[in-house]
Amino acid sequence: MKKFLALALTFASVGFAASTAEAKAANPSNSVVAVTVAKAAPAAQIWRNRNRNRGRVRVTTQSRLVRVGRRVYRETYQVRYMPNGRTQTRLISRVRVR
Repeated sequence: MKKFLALALTFASVGFAASTAEAKAANPSNSVVAVTVAKAAPAAQIWRNRNRNRGRVRVTTQSRLVRVGRRVYRETYQVRYMPNGRTQTRLISRVRVR
């Protein structure tokens, strides 16, 4: 029963998408072309930004409070984001707060 309902729902959604596509194709206008041109420009900008930062290591400094028993420490880390997706963390300082 579930398979039948899933199949019927799939066919209904495909039929709805096809009827919408036919309605758009039957009435072409210049506004459709303008929309596609406007959407193409930001994608090119994003691609340029990705190319410019490719191969570089991004480094950030983060701190957090860590509780060990009754003591509280502020630990400062340096996090390096490598181009292949790996991260390296290095503890820079640990200062007792309370």
